[in-house]
Amino acid sequence: MSNTLSLFKLYAKNTVLAFLLCLNILLLPSCSDEKNTVLFHSRCLDVEKAIRSIKIPNGEFQYGDDRFYPDERPVSRELVLAFEIDTTEVTNQQFKRFVEATGYVTDAEKGLSEQQFPDLPPEFRVPGSVVFVPPTNPDVTTDGDWWRFIAGANWRNPQGPDSSIEGMDNFPVVQVTYSDAVAYADWVGRRLPTEIEWEYAARGGLDGAKFTWGNQPHDGANSRANTWQGQFPFINDGSDGYVGISPVGCYDQNGYGLFDTAGNVWELTESSYHFDRQMPYRETGYDPRQPGVSLKTIKGGSFLCADNYCRRYRPSARQGQDITLATSHIGFRTAADVPL
Repeated sequence: MSNTLSLFKLYAKNTVLAFLLCLNILLLPSCSDEKNTVLFHSRCLDVEKAIRSIKIPNGEFQYGDDRFYPDERPVSRELVLAFEIDTTEVTNQQFKRFVEATGYVTDAEKGLSEQQFPDLPPEFRVPGSVVFVPPTNPDVTTDGDWWRFIAGANWRNPQGPDSSIEGMDNFPVVQVTYSDAVAYADWVGRRLPTEIEWEYAARGGLDGAKFTWGNQPHDGANSRANTWQGQFPFINDGSDGYVGISPVGCYDQNGYGLFDTAGNVWELTESSYHFDRQMPYRETGYDPRQPGVSLKTIKGGSFLCADNYCRRYRPSARQGQDITLATSHIGFRTAADVPL
């Protein structure tokens, strides 16, 4: 099953009427009662290591996998030129410095524009973003049952206006869109990685392996990544140390020295998402499940990935993300070219 999110899927429901009905159900002033981060550690990695960028060497690797989801196929051999990539996801502290230096305002803080969404009433274009809230109804079946648009949710208040990132400097920044990530990358003189670059780096030299650490299954007793343990979306037992996002670098680095390329938060890439990678390229991407939505590819899975729902904490796994939508489980890291 896919837990991909878009404004189309979450709100439109194919008609304006269903769009409004969905919003009437999901639009909440805050979700301060839903605190789904367990702070066993507020820091897992020295700051100096968290802000490093490392060089990934030239190489050829297996791109994709034919053992899992259809959009990971077909498998191909890809040659990658050397590039640099951050060892961790961009943190709240790093993003805060960018905002303080530039005055940048994220998309979630602006709200939806009337020009882009002319059919939406003004009350549904307020600043806010999408937050995961575990459902209490055992009969829920779709991702719209556990994602809620929260007015006032943004990167400073990732769970809603009554939440904050105080004491979370070393956690990955979330509630950012593709445009927000690009703005930050531009400010530091870098860019987002392509999907192929990201996957190559995430594999850490383990060509063709199922996971970033090899082929051994992941389990909470031997935690290799921040994922969901228990029955998704109801109970996460936190046996890996966290019941939400974790600080960067809490788990072993891969063979290239990167942290958190499996689980924790999904990561935006520069590549447009095509459900069928063999179809003609479209700058806006294409997914028949989300017609008319501009999509970028996200990689790596998140703390919401569970074996009973989303086994996407693997390097070949991928999803399409609506470029206008900020969520509580998506962040990014930056990359850069290496001079020839």
